[in-house]
Amino acid sequence: MKKENQSHMAPNNAMEEFEALLNESFEMDTPQEGSVVKGKVIAIEAGQAIIDVGYKMEGRVDLKEFANPGEQPNIKPGDEVEVYLRQVENARGEAVISREMARREEAWDRLEKAYANEERVEGAIFGRVKGGFTVDLGGAVAFLPGSQVDVRPVRDAGPLMGLKQPFQVLKMDRRRGNIVVSRRAILEESRAEQRAEVIGNLTEGQTVDGVVKNITEYGAFVDLGGVDGLLHVTDMAWRRVNHPSEILQIGETVKVQVIKINKETHRISLGMKQLQEDPWDLVGAKYPLGSVHQGRVTNITDYGAFVELEPGVEGLVHVSEMSWTKKNVHPGKIVSTSQEVDVMVLEIDGAKRRVSLGLKQTMRNPWEVFAETHPEGTEVEGEVKNITEFGLFIGLPGDIDGMVHLSDLSWDERGEDAIQNYRKGDMVKAVVSEVDIDKERISLSIKNLGGDKFAEAVGGVKRGSIITVTVTAIEDGGIEVEYEGMKSFIRRSDLSRDRSEQRPERFSKGDKVDVRVTNVDSKTRRLGLSIKAREIAEEKEAVEQYGSSDSGASLGDILGAALKGDR
Repeated sequence: MKKENQSHMAPNNAMEEFEALLNESFEMDTPQEGSVVKGKVIAIEAGQAIIDVGYKMEGRVDLKEFANPGEQPNIKPGDEVEVYLRQVENARGEAVISREMARREEAWDRLEKAYANEERVEGAIFGRVKGGFTVDLGGAVAFLPGSQVDVRPVRDAGPLMGLKQPFQVLKMDRRRGNIVVSRRAILEESRAEQRAEVIGNLTEGQTVDGVVKNITEYGAFVDLGGVDGLLHVTDMAWRRVNHPSEILQIGETVKVQVIKINKETHRISLGMKQLQEDPWDLVGAKYPLGSVHQGRVTNITDYGAFVELEPGVEGLVHVSEMSWTKKNVHPGKIVSTSQEVDVMVLEIDGAKRRVSLGLKQTMRNPWEVFAETHPEGTEVEGEVKNITEFGLFIGLPGDIDGMVHLSDLSWDERGEDAIQNYRKGDMVKAVVSEVDIDKERISLSIKNLGGDKFAEAVGGVKRGSIITVTVTAIEDGGIEVEYEGMKSFIRRSDLSRDRSEQRPERFSKGDKVDVRVTNVDSKTRRLGLSIKAREIAEEKEAVEQYGSSDSGASLGDILGAALKGDR
């Protein structure tokens, strides 16, 4: 009985030991899924590497997982590699492994340390995505935003593709698998170091050679060997430069002078004209006041035109100095860009580097010429250019105008009525009344054509004169008479000394009547006439000659004696 029990217990103990050993071997030797294990390449076939990961397990990995971006896979039988065990056994009895995931796990560990220590990492750009590029960081894929590729926008990233270079990790999230890197941060850091070194060796006033790197509307950026300086368009030449491309080309080597260095911002201002002789040093001697020179119109503005006298020396012809006759006209209608013109030097301000020029001064004042060729009284003919409420403007030789005032339109009509007889464009004749050169005014007269008829007619007539007139019309208020072509009107009260004889109807058209001149009005061109005044004057004269108020003679006696004396 005892023997049977012993024989029965032996197999049980052996089984337990075997099971324990088996479990122990599984626990010790079987790798855990989701971990990185070492394996050995035993063969390469059909684009895959067959890898023995031990524990009598083999797996397959595509060869492309062993290649860096842009490179061929470098692997052969016998190589030892680390792979990621995704599954111990699949349906075919093989281990499911991945070299790429192993590299990723390894890379993440490495990148997290670099990120924590703010260290640079090495990678290669291998693809383009929306908003940037993809970068392989030794197994982990990162995103490189377009703004972080370079310090300046990159138009062609082709030369950067597949090139191993350093990057700075800006952000990473292992759980989400996101990594953002920057190439620009590396460049700026190295650039800042380089700039500091180059700037440290530069001094203001120093002359250096540089290469034109970029051209803009306001200037050009010149590379001084790792640091850029701005060459402003106004510092390229003493003359006016409309655009830097007129004198510079990208890639051209130029000699420049360091004008200013800002130690805080590391900005460098450069100049080219400072290396040339300043033409303004000789302006005063070469261009004395009043001298006339030929120049070229370089720019036209609303207030005038700039004329280049020589490269680097420009003067302004103000709009008021452009023409004698064209006043409120844009300068562009008088001169054109690049036109060669003669100008006179009016003023020089060396401190402000300004020259005031005159264009009209090179031509004679047309009012002076007109005054010389058309003295007062000269008859002229011209077109009615404009009609205003105070007169007519007549076009005259020399592209100038003369004015006929309302009062100079007619002797017989009011100016307001006479001006209605004229239309713009009419050709009219007039005589020159006055020329005021300083005020640039010419006064004309139409009514004085043929002379002053009134003055000629009444030349010998004065107040108190007795003249003979001809009755031309009979009206209720008096009679109209004419003397040497000049019309006048005698009122009813002036027709006779006797009230009973103050009747216009006692006169007939064509009658000759002796009248006394009571007034000569040159402005209204009227003669004041009176029959009554003549009769009173004659009576007074008769009394003085043939009697007195106390002689006792009657008026009839006196007048009778006077009449006899006349006979």
